Amino acid sequence: MVASQLFFFFFIFFSFVLLSFLHLAASKTCPTLCSSRGPIVTFPFRLTGQLDRCGYPGFELSCNMNKTFLYLPNSSENGFIVEEIDYKSQILSINDPDLCLPKRFLDNSLSLSGSPFEHDGPLENFTFLNCSSDGELPDDVGWFRDIQCLSGENYTVVALRASSYNESGGSSSSPSCRSISTVAIPVLWPRWSSPEYGILLTWSEPDCMSCEQRGGVCEFKKFQSRDLNIRCTDLPTRTSFPRAAKYGIFVGVAIPGLLCFIGLGCSLCGRVRAYFACRRFNNRLSSSFSLEHRWTVPTGLDGPTIESLPKIKLGESGRLPNPDDKTCSICLGEYQPKETLRTIPQCKHYFHADCIDEWLKMNTTCPLCRNSPDSSERVTPSTSTSSNWSSSEILSVP
Repeated sequence: MVASQLFFFFFIFFSFVLLSFLHLAASKTCPTLCSSRGPIVTFPFRLTGQLDRCGYPGFELSCNMNKTFLYLPNSSENGFIVEEIDYKSQILSINDPDLCLPKRFLDNSLSLSGSPFEHDGPLENFTFLNCSSDGELPDDVGWFRDIQCLSGENYTVVALRASSYNESGGSSSSPSCRSISTVAIPVLWPRWSSPEYGILLTWSEPDCMSCEQRGGVCEFKKFQSRDLNIRCTDLPTRTSFPRAAKYGIFVGVAIPGLLCFIGLGCSLCGRVRAYFACRRFNNRLSSSFSLEHRWTVPTGLDGPTIESLPKIKLGESGRLPNPDDKTCSICLGEYQPKETLRTIPQCKHYFHADCIDEWLKMNTTCPLCRNSPDSSERVTPSTSTSSNWSSSEILSVP
């Protein structure tokens, strides 16, 4: 009972320590994913619902349909899918959920005003035209691109550089087309009318580029409402282990150590229980003997006869001569390593030496089978060589 209570206590304690450790690790690093294919979200970004200190102001992302979304100030409820985040170069790749970025340029939802981001590269004005299907652009208009996600069965939307459109005379040179709008588009946007390609954004504040390139972790020095200073921590060195390796070593050492401690506690509890059980029995025998000593004559064996019975001393392994006999039938305590046992040769029954000595002082028979130790058959020192027992020495069982 005591051993089970002790084990339950240590189990609860270990669970509390482990949960606290995992919570501390998670709250310190704040990494997370919206999906297995999405980008890793870490400082300066943070997901909605995380602590403010996990990310820099203006770098909040959201999880929607197992995808990571970025909402710009002018994007309203129509956010952009975050395809990739390059922390070492501070570049963010986004795309339209409907794979039609030209439409987002036309409705001005890709305006970066009020956000910490900038377009990766210079901007150039492009004019969007709505052309009827039976009309054709003249050859002097120059380069243009069909926008399939904005086109229909009876019309085609195209885009061309505003400078080329103006040099060709505008709408007078292409009467089958009408101008929709002229907007600024990043020049370095590759194949910008193809739906599978997103656009690249970059940021300059906070500047964590050098820290990420050196393998460190960028975070706030001490997050406060008016203190947004950052620092670079956990820089790798030749003599240090990665953080994950340190956590693994700690858990690998803590769990076996705790289990060993629990085992030692259970073993010590068993020894204490056996000791006090034997002591209580001896006290009861002594009290009973002292009360009856004045009126009765002892009917047990004398001291020399009891001492002539063989003794054994258990070794560290606790292996017993009789594997089926693991408990003293007098005190009901289990045998423990290093304890001294005494046996009655006639029946080969074992008991704690102290328990059987007290018993035989008042009785002349074995407590189990009631066989009486016969002095004529008892082993003597002269016959110890042939029987492997001696009345003057204690044998040791390994």
